[in-house]
Amino acid sequence: MPKSSIRVLIVDDFEQWRRFYCSMIQQRSEFKVICEVSDGLEAVDVARRLQPDLILLDIGLPTLNGIEAARRIREVSAASRILFVSENRSIDIVEEALSTGAAGYVVKSDAAGQLLHAVNEVLEGKRFVSASLAGHVLKGAANQPATNAPDSHQLVTFAQAQKLETPRHHEVGFYSEDRHFLGHVRGFIAAALKAGNAAIVIATESHRERLLVELQAEGMDMRAAMEEGRYIPLDAADTLSKFMVDGMPDSVRFLELLGDLLVTAREAAKGEHAGVSVFGECVHVLWAQGNAEAAIQVEELGNKLTQIHAVDILCGYSVGTVEKRMDNAVFQRICSEHSAVHSI
Repeated sequence: MPKSSIRVLIVDDFEQWRRFYCSMIQQRSEFKVICEVSDGLEAVDVARRLQPDLILLDIGLPTLNGIEAARRIREVSAASRILFVSENRSIDIVEEALSTGAAGYVVKSDAAGQLLHAVNEVLEGKRFVSASLAGHVLKGAANQPATNAPDSHQLVTFAQAQKLETPRHHEVGFYSEDRHFLGHVRGFIAAALKAGNAAIVIATESHRERLLVELQAEGMDMRAAMEEGRYIPLDAADTLSKFMVDGMPDSVRFLELLGDLLVTAREAAKGEHAGVSVFGECVHVLWAQGNAEAAIQVEELGNKLTQIHAVDILCGYSVGTVEKRMDNAVFQRICSEHSAVHSI
């Protein structure tokens, strides 16, 4: 494919990712972004009308998911090269995505270091799979071996591309007693405030009140922190009501709501690169209500949040306060979404 006229369609339901891809693509004069869309059905229609040379395609899209959109795009715009860019690392999902005839798969957290390389490879008719998935044999790539990604020491994460000072973490705590909960969360929040950073606490009313007392007992001037906007306490149930739709989290609402909160908190901490720590109990509320699948989806969105913003997240499950036990399969799925697991 001649590189003098490469027309690119970008498909992602989150605006900041679309902006990031545009900024990457526009580093090369031969690439032209001809359209950005946020919906799977719209992507099929635009591909049919505009016949782009290259499509950057997310999987988690509203109305029509990216894999089904890719199948339909192959029917209406057969010459378009499709490159999936998704944070989903499930090998089954990757194989299914590649089985549509897509030319490659880039993990979003690797995109800053791999996207342009991947684009070059697929436009040359090669198959590309992110380095973090390269150790797996992909059925969808059997007829076209995945090309070698850049060495790991050459890669940068999305967070590093955004000039954040340190990698961010998404941790989870399972607490058998409230005193364990309060001690661990107090330490997490106190460390952020003592460092001059900001903290957001999204918890039940009783936990918010008791945590505030604990922090004040530790010598923290919580009144000043709240007046400065460096400490933002929010109710878990009220926060859930702002991004849940038909019993499941809406990714756009979630990322916009939390993104706005993080920007506000960071500005209060008086620094472009100031850190923000978030404790969240929404997932516990969802699980306790019997909606474990929604809790897991919120955890997945938490991972996306850490990739886009300078934030450390601690999620808490007060398992000792709920009569039912957490199903082992649910426990394993929740653990798999976190960088560290604390069972206290």
